[in-house]
Amino acid sequence: MIPLASRLLEALPQTQCTRCGYPDCAGYAKAIEAGEAGIDQCPPGGEEGVIRLSQLTGQSAGPVDPHFGVEGPRMLAVIDEAWCIGCTLCLDACPTDAIVGINKRMHTVIEAHCTGCELCIPVCPVDCISMESATPGRSGWQAWSQAQADHARQRYERLQERRQKHVPAAEATPPAAPTDRKRAIIEAALARARAGKPTAESGKR
Repeated sequence: MIPLASRLLEALPQTQCTRCGYPDCAGYAKAIEAGEAGIDQCPPGGEEGVIRLSQLTGQSAGPVDPHFGVEGPRMLAVIDEAWCIGCTLCLDACPTDAIVGINKRMHTVIEAHCTGCELCIPVCPVDCISMESATPGRSGWQAWSQAQADHARQRYERLQERRQKHVPAAEATPPAAPTDRKRAIIEAALARARAGKPTAESGKR
């Protein structure tokens, strides 16, 4: 018999947005199975998502708990390429590898791969990423098909597999190094942004 956590995972939209309070959809599914999380913690799934989870768990369905967010249209990340400084922090944050670019060069979002998770927003040091509605008037599962969810899950799992291959090297690095490296990247990016801003403005005159 298929474990309940696996069936719950199949019923989630696979945005990997962490709004439920867990690191990914799989973590949330396991928490529901263990009785550690409610079925109303997934804003991207919306009320229909709660119903799907209700049918699998036998728990009563209801609206999404507003503590975790509100149901809304599927969003799409858009990068202002004129202000992108190529720091690559958004590449690391994206759970579905939907952003392409290289260090110190502008990045862009591949629309078909973006789940609208918004995880790229807080890591951008120059605030050049915004979210736009990709499905006006449609929210929850009405804005997100099963095929899209399956596609997002496959991309997320492949990305995790690639990252796992680099775990031994990461473990060999002193604990403080990742934080120091991230801080250095942000500081350098901000310095470049400050230095480039007057030039950009003067170019508009």
